[in-house]
Amino acid sequence: MKNKIRLAIFASGDGTNAENIIKYFKNHPSIEVHSLLCNNKNAGVLERIKAYNVNPKIFTKEDLYENDEIKSYLEWFKVDFVILAGFLWMIPESLINQFPHGIINLHPALLPAYGGKGMYGMKVHEAVINNQESESGITIHLVNKRYDEGEILFQAKTSISDSENPESLAIKIHELEHLHLPRIIEDYVSNYHAIR
Repeated sequence: MKNKIRLAIFASGDGTNAENIIKYFKNHPSIEVHSLLCNNKNAGVLERIKAYNVNPKIFTKEDLYENDEIKSYLEWFKVDFVILAGFLWMIPESLINQFPHGIINLHPALLPAYGGKGMYGMKVHEAVINNQESESGITIHLVNKRYDEGEILFQAKTSISDSENPESLAIKIHELEHLHLPRIIEDYVSNYHAIR
């Protein structure tokens, strides 16, 4: 019998944020991470999650965009919310319709600045530094049909020094992500689930 709010994490890379989320909810009384879905069979995240009781699933572009493999998987296991933690593909409309207000993304900048197609990871930090911004940060937002334009749930800022480079900024941003993302997920899914 399913009695916890069930999360599925989508990730494409090394998976430090995914692991951080999994650890945060490991013994949570009402929320569990059920699955880790990955579009890269060589991604470091798949090694990271072996230490946890989380179901791995590797999938292809066809599974996401052309057939019902992912949609059916999430339905079958009664997943309530999808968390994008370093997932680089556009979410198809069918999945957005399946989880209205139920897909959360993490972006490594202060949206609406430095968002949109092609803006991810170090590309964001390089653009921020090249434009000599005085601050950057993270945005946790809901996913809609356009890249990085869904409702913003939370933002956190960090200042940028004159000597900052993309690599040092990335470290600051990762610290903000690890500090805030699990808590914002917890608050949102608990409150949303309570009023549904």
